[in-house]
Amino acid sequence: MSRNVSMPMDLELYLHIPFCIKKCNYCDFLSMPAEEEIRRHYINMLLREIRKSAEVCREYRIISVFLGGGTPSMLEGRQTTELIKAVKQNFDLSPEAEITIECNPGTLTRQKLSDYWDVGINRLSIGLQSAIDSELKLLGRIHTFEQFLENFKFAREIGFQNINVDLIFGIPGQTKENWSHTLQKVLGLGPEHISAYSLIIEEGTPFYERYGEDEIRREQGKSPKHLPEEETERDMYQMTGQILKDKGYQRYEISNYARPGLECRHNTGYWQGTPYLGLGLGSASLMKHKRFSNSTVLEEYLKGNFQNLGQILNTNTAPCLSRKQQMEEFMFLGLRMMEGVSKEVFRRRFGQQLEEIYGQALQKLKGQGLVEQKNERVCLTEEGIALSNYVLCEFLL
Repeated sequence: MSRNVSMPMDLELYLHIPFCIKKCNYCDFLSMPAEEEIRRHYINMLLREIRKSAEVCREYRIISVFLGGGTPSMLEGRQTTELIKAVKQNFDLSPEAEITIECNPGTLTRQKLSDYWDVGINRLSIGLQSAIDSELKLLGRIHTFEQFLENFKFAREIGFQNINVDLIFGIPGQTKENWSHTLQKVLGLGPEHISAYSLIIEEGTPFYERYGEDEIRREQGKSPKHLPEEETERDMYQMTGQILKDKGYQRYEISNYARPGLECRHNTGYWQGTPYLGLGLGSASLMKHKRFSNSTVLEEYLKGNFQNLGQILNTNTAPCLSRKQQMEEFMFLGLRMMEGVSKEVFRRRFGQQLEEIYGQALQKLKGQGLVEQKNERVCLTEEGIALSNYVLCEFLL
């Protein structure tokens, strides 16, 4: 006699490591320098949170793990090993899970990379940002391009065959020629994935103090003094897509490019609405249509004051996202991907046709040449990608 066995639900796991040697001049992420004792205490609390959270996640299977920061490669190799082993011992981890760690040159060693490989980490995301040392210095990075090259070489020798390189364009004083130089240098190494982000001048950062007025001038259509012209930055973006396409990379999201089949599964899950659990300081989660997060105060986290997952999921402690919010997220996140959003999936999920909810917005954006329909999917056009912030705001209900 057979019995029904429910299949585990997919869940992505994020572990936040908030420590850096120093904050970069453009960074507004939840990160900070910290003494070794504090870092050690933090890892103990994170291990405790892993164990407690796993107790109420028996119905889930982890399909991806992402160690982000901050600078996770600041940790000692044995600490990273301890974290991954704890995940494997406490959660139902898929044998095919993608396990990524963010690394920064200047904190990586061959031994750490070897430790990552031995514990089962199978994807690296290395923060280069630029191949020009003067730009790295301006950004406040602690490494040189030469150090990055050494780390990349070590990673390949150890066996890593899935490496992302993070890059930034639109740096103050940067020219199209400089950006092309960075792209060509990175492409010469053949990474499987490249993330190319436009620099954003965030409030509360040293860059905002220096270039905040310049950013306002650019938004007003005036010529900036230090930042690249808006048209120049747009040219850099289009140039990125063309150069990478010529080298066999597919743009699958606004800022992300990969060789076929090597898209970042973890981030793709976010954009497609896969539930995720964030552990560590300030980490956000979305499970059972509830969004919640840990405290952003380090002292609180070190006291063990992190989210009570069982209470959140099984009570009304955290309100569920409204149907309207779920629709908005479906559009916001799905349209970031080049394949766009599926009208059929929208209908199945919400019980209404996409046009019933967003007909007016779609008609307007199609008329402006910013979205198009391809085989029952709605996606951004090239012009829509360039004006994505404007387009996405049109889907606020």
